[in-house]
Amino acid sequence: VSILSLSKQMGHTTIPVESLVKVVPFISAFQVNFTNDNTVFCFNGFYNPGTKGDCLVAPKAEDGQMAIYGRSDGIQMVVNIFVPTITNSMNCSVLLNLGSTVSVAADAPGVYTNVLNFDTLRPVEGIAFSDVSGCRYLGLPYKVGSVVSSDPKTCQSLTCSTADVLTHSACGPLDRCGRNGICSFDTICTVTGPAVIDIQGHKNSVEDRCAYSLLSIPSVPNFLVLANFQERRRKDVSFLDSVTLQVAGSGVQIHLIQGGRVLLNNSSMVLSSSVQLVNGVELSKDNTGVTAKVSLSNFTTSVFFDGYTAQIRVQGPSGSSLQGLCGNSSRPLSGLRLSEHSSTSCETQYSDTSDSTINCTMVTERCNLLKKAPFSSCNIDPEPYIKACSDTLCRYPAVDGLPCQFLEAYTRACSLMSNTTLEGWRTVAECSSPDAFCQDQTCIDNEFCGETSGGETRCFCRSIFASPYREISALGTPTVCSQNSASLTLIGCLLAEKGFDYSALHLRDPTCTGQVDEKTHMVTFSFNSNSCGTQVMTNSTEIIYKNTIMAQNSSSDIITRQDQVHIDFSCIQTQPDLKTVAFRIRDSSVVQVITSGPWTYTLTMKAYTDASRTQAVDPSTEVQLNQKIWVELATDGLDANVVSLVTESCWATNQASPDGGLRYDLILNSCPNVADQTVTMQGNGQGTSNYFSFNMFQFSGSSGEIYLHCKLQLCVKQESSCIPVCSGARGRRSIRSRYEAAFISMAWTT
Repeated sequence: VSILSLSKQMGHTTIPVESLVKVVPFISAFQVNFTNDNTVFCFNGFYNPGTKGDCLVAPKAEDGQMAIYGRSDGIQMVVNIFVPTITNSMNCSVLLNLGSTVSVAADAPGVYTNVLNFDTLRPVEGIAFSDVSGCRYLGLPYKVGSVVSSDPKTCQSLTCSTADVLTHSACGPLDRCGRNGICSFDTICTVTGPAVIDIQGHKNSVEDRCAYSLLSIPSVPNFLVLANFQERRRKDVSFLDSVTLQVAGSGVQIHLIQGGRVLLNNSSMVLSSSVQLVNGVELSKDNTGVTAKVSLSNFTTSVFFDGYTAQIRVQGPSGSSLQGLCGNSSRPLSGLRLSEHSSTSCETQYSDTSDSTINCTMVTERCNLLKKAPFSSCNIDPEPYIKACSDTLCRYPAVDGLPCQFLEAYTRACSLMSNTTLEGWRTVAECSSPDAFCQDQTCIDNEFCGETSGGETRCFCRSIFASPYREISALGTPTVCSQNSASLTLIGCLLAEKGFDYSALHLRDPTCTGQVDEKTHMVTFSFNSNSCGTQVMTNSTEIIYKNTIMAQNSSSDIITRQDQVHIDFSCIQTQPDLKTVAFRIRDSSVVQVITSGPWTYTLTMKAYTDASRTQAVDPSTEVQLNQKIWVELATDGLDANVVSLVTESCWATNQASPDGGLRYDLILNSCPNVADQTVTMQGNGQGTSNYFSFNMFQFSGSSGEIYLHCKLQLCVKQESSCIPVCSGARGRRSIRSRYEAAFISMAWTT
């Protein structure tokens, strides 16, 4: 312990403490000032009423004592009891005794005394204590809890903490300083190609074709942004294909699809640049893409999708956190995969042969443009974008706008997050206008929109879907055959791949064109044996129906150009086996007595096996399948000079009733049925008898019973011509006077 006596006559003095260094090594000098009003003890220079300083300001005193102590457990205990705000361990203490006033300054690491007026001390059991510890900044002391400095423009402040430490505070890495000087959560996530660049700036890649959770907010239940990934030209590289917003509370699912298409719960929507509010979601569309914006529970989420890149901006309270690939893309992907939105085979990995046309060094140099002007003026780290660019273009050809896609994504992120417009970057990178790629181009699930070598956009087949067809050089599914008809379905994107315009294709008959299914982009051509120029060929065992899909003015059998397409397809049916079936007539002939008007006559139906009608068929005669039979219809009792017998129709059934069961027409409108070339008719309407012939047949899938029925009319010769005129498919005749029709039937059995 060192004690020094002080007196007012000293004025002001500096007390060297070389002799005290061993006891209190932190003290280099201690200044004492005697003013007209105060006695001041300072630790950092003489007292200046203007700047004050690190001093103890006491009432005026005539004399006093100062004692400097080393570490004292007793004083430590007193301080801990009466000044509980001081929790540090002391190194030393200074005792100042000015008459009836005593001051103790205790030092601990990081603790500095402050200006103290002794009159403010409160008495506690005869002793007054006060915590005057604080922080020193730029030579000035600050009390605990006081703000040393603050900049509302940057939201940065310097505060003397309760631990007597200067604490610097600013907006977090995912926050932004608002105009009111308050930090708020404001961040962006970019998904482009197979890459996900999360809000931390970490890059990850999706290698399969599944759906993943991109974004969910712990404090906002039932809200989810998910992404679907699909392959394109290669089976082993996946790309962002669509984005879906789920707002479960309102039952809304909004699908953002390539081509600027938007589905609301699977129903197509028509959008424009004007905002359309749908169940709390603001939707709009311009030439660059589609934007969906939703505000829930103090959070605002905006999703932009141009068909190839999605950028999600989230704004909310400071210190917020996000989940999903956008929250932390470094998480294992299996935990974020959404099986309910994915196909069962989405995790299957494929491999493709390396593309020898890819120059990885060259594409990496292009990706590194993001390090140069004008991109370098953006304060967003370009490295994850460069990595996403080079990783993709070293495996996948630089087509479909990919060379500019990653640069476009970085530029848009800069515009959104730092209000930086990278003027002239399109010129430097040789990228065209900001119009969305494939805008308003509609492709189905098995297709994606890409760019042809000529710079035009169209729907291409996805690699996995098209692979089995390409392996066998097929353009569609196998021919579907059904009896005497056939159909062939071609795949629209495979036709386009070969340069074929389906609207110009037709069968041998140019009027027979393909039917396009707008939902599947499939083109179907159909024909039967007697239409669309179908060729029918037979041999001993087969019947072949053949047709050709060709283009207008096609003249070549070599598929080389659109106007030279020839796609032959056919159906081969097995020739029906010839059966030996014997028919027997139940009766030698059928005779009916008929009264019609003034005439009463006898009508006889009789069958023969020869054209001269001399070999009558009787119950013992066996008639073979396909054997020609002649049937004569003759009358007795009519005057041939007055009336004629006209056979109007004859038909066969598999039941006794003329109107029951299966029916096959032999005579129609007094003429042979043109559909059966074996039927002939002689003498019809020329006299009181006539006959017809046909080849014996059997009803398919039926029993051997065949019933032959005929309907006949009497025609008065003097009034009109009674002979039917048979030409083409229908007969015609003019009979002015007819009498009640006669019906007659004959039964056959195997």
